[in-house]
Formats: sequence, structure tokens, C-alpha cells
Amino acid sequence: MARFEGASHLTCRLRAFAMIVAALFSGGSSHAESEFRTPWSNKERAIVLDGYEHNSFNLAEIVKDPRVAAFIHKGSDGMPANYHCTRIREAMQQELCKRIWRNYSVSRELYQTRRALAKVLGLKWGAYHLARPGNPIDQANHFIDYTEPTADELIAIDIEDNDPEKFMSLRDAEIFAEHVKFRAGRYPVLYTNGITAKYIADHRLEFPILSRLPLWYARYEPDIALHFPKGNWRDYALWQFTSQSNCSKQRCPYRPPGTNRDIDVNVADMTVAELKRSWPFGELVKAIPPDDLPKPDTKPADILVASAGGKSPVDATLTASVLLQPKSGLLQVRAMTVGALSDALSKSIARQIDHINSHPAFGISPACLGKAGISLEAADHIRYPALTPFL
Repeated sequence: MARFEGASHLTCRLRAFAMIVAALFSGGSSHAESEFRTPWSNKERAIVLDGYEHNSFNLAEIVKDPRVAAFIHKGSDGMPANYHCTRIREAMQQELCKRIWRNYSVSRELYQTRRALAKVLGLKWGAYHLARPGNPIDQANHFIDYTEPTADELIAIDIEDNDPEKFMSLRDAEIFAEHVKFRAGRYPVLYTNGITAKYIADHRLEFPILSRLPLWYARYEPDIALHFPKGNWRDYALWQFTSQSNCSKQRCPYRPPGTNRDIDVNVADMTVAELKRSWPFGELVKAIPPDDLPKPDTKPADILVASAGGKSPVDATLTASVLLQPKSGLLQVRAMTVGALSDALSKSIARQIDHINSHPAFGISPACLGKAGISLEAADHIRYPALTPFL
């Protein structure tokens, strides 16, 4: 009997030791664990639904779930449908044009109706634009005109994949985001998958806007701790963890009332009250410099801005911009404060990008400026504008 009690006591001590070791290596019940590992299991975490015109759902039933705080609905898709159908001579093509236009009109009316009902029921509202190749400014205008967002509504750009043949290129998405900020007064949220998010994070100096948009992360796994892209992102604004791909009739990570399994479900790393205070996530996240960011005294060759006017080079990691002299056509460096340089870059990035290849060295030329209608003296450009937040 005494021997049995001793063995039992030893077993208990071993189990306790194993639990302590496991807690140390797993971080215990840390914030990081709840953030990246099945956070929807935490009943304190807010749930956000998103859908599109072909989803069927009952908003009056949905709001019975106290964790559901908001609904994000598809707004526009690429460019608006053609409504000049009578100009098409071929009868079949004209009829197809009319059908597309009718579907487009009905979808917009459905969007407006669902928005009004959701807001009356107390849900926060948002809209996303499915970004297609080309025309980033026109698509941004279409999105704002289609959704007519109020100041309390989330707006998002949907980049399904880093494939410029099927979806908007990342460089065009930068222009889209800037123009949305110009039109709506706030930046959009970025919806994308893990691979594209990681690419943006790894190249954040090339994408100073995209890499700082609040992230709506799409990944249908219970644990994303090893996959989360980091970069400027230390957390997600929303994590889309459930779609039709991982939700069956028998088993689904989360299924709110009033919905079918074809609707997407998202979680936020905050309570319902916190989410509603943070909505609509319209500000850029904090810029975090890369580990290999060049120091001001290193003067790396690929960040050096040279003057064509015969003056010595200026380190662009400090404060500098380039001016094109109207009479001589020569480029020379102009010293600026960090704030002035940042403002100039923000204003010029969208208007310069269309002609970025006009001049291999500086991405700008007199012909390009004339075509864009830009004042020659306002042509500020450095190769890595993303460096300015770190100065």
C-alpha cells in the first residue's frame, strides 16, 4: 500500500512537471495564442459576416447571435456594366448587354436594401470592391459611386490573388487605395489571401500603402501563427476563417443563425464593443522598418538620388526630392523637410505611376509631365517613398 501511494505521488509530480513545461513552450494562454489559434472559440471575440448578391440570408435571424457585430457586402466588381445597349447592332449581343445591365441594376438595389435593413437592426456595415485588371482610378470612382459609403461604413479592396491577368495588380491597387482615400477621406481595408499578403509584407518598401492597409486575412485553417505575414502587420483587422470550402452540413467552424454554409464568417481580435469603436478601420497601420533598412550613413547605391545639374549626390534616406528645371531640362536635388517630402510623395504617387517608365533613371520626363498636366516644379520623386515613415 505504501509502495502504491509513493508511485501515485511520483506520477502526479511528473504530470505537473509536464504541464509546466508544456505551458512554458506554448506560451500558456497568451494573447498570441488566442489571436492566431481558433479565436472564434473565445465567446468574447466579435464575429463579422460577409456575402454577395447571390447569398441568401436572414438579417433578422442573424442579429440574434450577440457576437455578430457587422456585415460586409460585395459592392462593385471591376467597372460598371454598359448601359448603352441600343448602340450595339448585333441583336444577340444587344440582348446580352441588356441582361447584364439589368442584373447590375438589381444587384445595386439589393445592396442598398440590405444595407438599410442591417443598419436598422444595429449591425455595422461595410462594402468591398472586387478589383479587376486595369483602370484603378476609374474602378475607385465606380466603387465610391456604387456604394455611397457614409463615414461609419467600412470600405475594402478585394485582391483575390497576386495575378495581374485576373485581378488588379498590386501597383494599381496602390493607386486605387490612394484615390479611395481622396474620395472617401479614409483608406480601404485590404482583403487578400495568405500568399499575396506575405508577398506584400516581404516587399513593403515597394508597396508603402498596401503594406499598411488594415488586413482582412483569408485563410481557412485553425492555426495561422506560422503563416501570418507580419511585415507592418502585427495583427489582422479581420480573419476570414470560414467559407463554403471548409463548412459542410455536418461540420462547420462557426455557423450563425439565419445563414447557409455558403456565407463567409470572419473573426476580430476584439470584443463586439471594441470592434464597433474601431470600425471602419480607415487609418494606415504603423510602419515598421525592415531589419535590413539602410542606415543614413551607409549611402546604398540603389537609394542614392543623383543630380543631373552637376551637384554632389544626396542620400535619399535623409530628406531630398528631385526637381526638373523647366528651361534647362536638367534634374537637381532639392532639400526638404521630412513632412514636406512625405506630403509631396503622397500627392504625386498616383499621378506619376502611369508614366513611371518614361525615364529609366528617375521615372519622369518633360513629355510625361506635359501629358499628365503636372507642373514641372511639383515633380517630386524618389525610388523608395516607403522609406519616409522611418526618417
